[in-house]
Amino acid sequence: MSETITESTNVFDYEILIRKRGDGDYASYCPQMNLMLTGTEHEQVQTMMQEAVLKHVDELKAKAN
Repeated sequence: MSETITESTNVFDYEILIRKRGDGDYASYCPQMNLMLTGTEHEQVQTMMQEAVLKHVDELKAKAN
């Protein structure tokens, strides 16, 4: 089964889900990009995912131009 990655250029169409998996072990997941990132702090994984979403949206916008 293949996952389709959203091609929306609206950053508000992307969800960021964060889960604490243990002491100093966090994961963020964006279902629209089928992407999971891990780190040691809540803020770290949130920032990393926000940056990944922005990069994805910027790449989509650049491809459209």
